[in-house]
Amino acid sequence: MARYRGPKSKIARRFNDPIFGPSKAVQKKAYGPGQHGRGRRKKKSEYAIQLNEKQKAKYTYGVLERQFANLFHKASRKSGITGEVLLQLLESRLDNVVFRLGISPTRRGARQLVLHKHLLVNGGVVNIPSYSLKTGDIVSVREKSKSLEVVVNSLAGNRSQKYPWLEWDNSEMSGKMMTLPEREEIPENIQEQLIVELYSK
Repeated sequence: MARYRGPKSKIARRFNDPIFGPSKAVQKKAYGPGQHGRGRRKKKSEYAIQLNEKQKAKYTYGVLERQFANLFHKASRKSGITGEVLLQLLESRLDNVVFRLGISPTRRGARQLVLHKHLLVNGGVVNIPSYSLKTGDIVSVREKSKSLEVVVNSLAGNRSQKYPWLEWDNSEMSGKMMTLPEREEIPENIQEQLIVELYSK
């Protein structure tokens, strides 16, 4: 499956959740599309609910099927609650941390900044969006990229202060990953236990 590049509002409506931000949120109607849509909706099966939750997590973090499966198996081998460890692995991806620090207004934009080598990790260029950051790692904007309009405008929002597991130095345009986030510090509306149940079948 290629990375999704279609209308974001359509996906947000499917999950009835503004996963791409409030500007892409569309209220889901109580009935389906088409002339027969006002009939009774079928009740979703347990499998459908679990699959829906996995798909929501994939779209939210911009991860493909194989990447997601690999992350789940990695989480299942670590100590701790598998669902929470999975979310921590997703949150510690470089593209997500760039988004959380406020360097980019979206994860998709953060991915582009990483791919185009505008960012450094511990002083070295890293252009792999899925790069997994560890506690103590420092993400910074390259000197020649500090004046980029998209970066300057995004940082004006100063979103990084919302996340206690990240520390932002505005003068250096760099952020430090202080620790892995606790579940209550991750704002995404994902029921990770349903994903664990799906992969446990």
